[in-house]
Order: sequence, then structure tokens, then C-alpha cells
Amino acid sequence: MTVYFEDIQIGDSAEYAKTITEADILMFSAVSGDDNPVHINQEYAESSMFQSRIAHGMLTASLISTVVGTRLPGNGTIYLSQSTKFKAPVKIGETVTARVTVTELDPAKKRVKFATACLVKGKVVLEGESLVIAPSRPA
Repeated sequence: MTVYFEDIQIGDSAEYAKTITEADILMFSAVSGDDNPVHINQEYAESSMFQSRIAHGMLTASLISTVVGTRLPGNGTIYLSQSTKFKAPVKIGETVTARVTVTELDPAKKRVKFATACLVKGKVVLEGESLVIAPSRPA
């Protein structure tokens, strides 16, 4: 799916929801090399401030990439930047909804700025801002 720059308006939004599984955490750990025991070791995690294993923050943040790369703007989007503030942990079995909302458009550069958020049961667990180059409608 592609939403071309010319069709994007301020206030447009899109989202993607995913339930975080044990497999997601193990695969993300393997791909990223982040084997922090708070993610993969139950005994260690139980003694942490979270009292159970949590998903990698960047696994949660990566769901924003899913939205901009597959929904709005979608195919052909080039990610330029992402700021992220982690507000709460995500635990195995929780469903994360990643949402982007258009806040600025730069027609000269075909850039789109988004307010970004990830939510679990309506609670913000991550918030930030992203900047992308959206594909243009073919001539």
C-alpha cells in the first residue's frame, strides 16, 4: 500500500497492532544482539524493577516503522529520523498499538512529520516524532 505525498493531509493517521510474544522477544534479541537478561531471563527479570520479563524498547519502537513503511505513507517511504521517549514497559502477551499522525508537511522536500505513539490498553508506553520522505505520485 502507498499513500502518495500529494494525498496526505495534516491530521491523517494510521496504526498497526501486534501482540508481543515470547518468540518476538527471542528473535529480536538474536537479530539485534541485545541479550539483556531483563528481556530473556525470567529469574533475573523477577528481581528487576519490572518484576517480569519485558520487551526490548526498540522492538516496541520498531512497530512505528511498520506503520510508516506499510500503511502511511507505505511502500517507498524513506525514514529520516525518529525521536522516542519510553514511558512504560511492554510485557509478553500485551498488545501494542503503534499510531502515527501527520503534524507537518514539507511539499518542497516531500517530507512528512508524524507524532508517534505506542499504546497498550489505551496507555501510552512510547511517544515521539518521526520524519520521513513520502513517495510522490508518478507523473
